[in-house]
Amino acid sequence: HDWWTFDGTCVCQSTMAGLGNMDDNWLNDPNGAYRAMGVRAYDPNTRQWAIWWIDGRNPHGPTDPPVKGGFANGVGTFEAQDLQAGRKVIVRFEWSKITRTTAVWEQSFSPDGGKTWEMNWHMDFTRTA
Repeated sequence: HDWWTFDGTCVCQSTMAGLGNMDDNWLNDPNGAYRAMGVRAYDPNTRQWAIWWIDGRNPHGPTDPPVKGGFANGVGTFEAQDLQAGRKVIVRFEWSKITRTTAVWEQSFSPDGGKTWEMNWHMDFTRTA
């Protein structure tokens, strides 16, 4: 139930002629700064995105299953089945409040098949360049 607040930077670039992108993140976590990378790929046939997260603290560890989904009414919702601390959960990424210079990203877990959700990460993005 405790929340940590910290700064970070994210540099994103388009790939695959606009059908993908990747970002390089510097996270100033109070337990020690670290790097991470998000990789995204879009399938125009299904109109779905897949998103992978690579954590620099364990760069050779297993890659989490990609969350998959898309955008509707200005909100992007992406989900995957995963394990957290040995229990099955649904992981959900949600992008919202997207403008030309800002966006909000949240991660939530559901241990009960989507009946309830617990947000465990919230990021406010502001474009500086």
